[in-house]
Amino acid sequence: MRTFLAVATALWALGVQAADADRRVLVAQADAEKKQAAESTAVSYKPPLRGAPATRVGGGTRSIGTQALTVNVLAPNETGFTTRDKPTVYWYVSEPLNTPVELTLTTTEPLKDAVPTTLELTLQPPIAQGVHALRLGDHGVTLKPGVEYQWFVAVVSNPAQHSSDVVAGGGIKRIAPADAVRDGVWYDALDQLSQQISANPADARLRQQRAALLEQVGLREAAAFDRATIR
Repeated sequence: MRTFLAVATALWALGVQAADADRRVLVAQADAEKKQAAESTAVSYKPPLRGAPATRVGGGTRSIGTQALTVNVLAPNETGFTTRDKPTVYWYVSEPLNTPVELTLTTTEPLKDAVPTTLELTLQPPIAQGVHALRLGDHGVTLKPGVEYQWFVAVVSNPAQHSSDVVAGGGIKRIAPADAVRDGVWYDALDQLSQQISANPADARLRQQRAALLEQVGLREAAAFDRATIR
């Protein structure tokens, strides 16, 4: 009887060990699949036109009084595409602001039925550090297909002397969905990620994805802000 109990106990122990080993394998597989899924959903940006002229301007760090400040439009180096008539554009400021910010959208060439400047907007301080959204539809702006626009963000340190403004700008162009190049529709991809972040601010994976997207076009400081937010 004792021999039988000893054998049974040993077999039970082996079964527990095997089950535990199987559980560890399943957990490792699940973790690997989760990591692979996260990597597979990472957003990548491929410029639709090789050798396209640069339209992103500014973005360097400058001083306003004693404050070192970086302002970036979250745009690729060349003109970025959107398939939407009323897209959302995003910009980044490295420090909290106690001065106004002027946002402007203009066409690069006059339109027959519109004046060149289609949006002039002033945001009053205080303005928080970080990424900000400008929803063109909220201001009655509709982009015409095939027309190239330039948009600017200017931090105004002295309204009487705009030469001291810190300015950044980028290009945007609306294209037909049928003409969209895979992974090349910058503004739509950035907006989708940013809306997901707004809905799930604690999701580190989304922040990492947006940071990686920004790094692909050289916006390293804005990307670093996203990475620092999740630490």
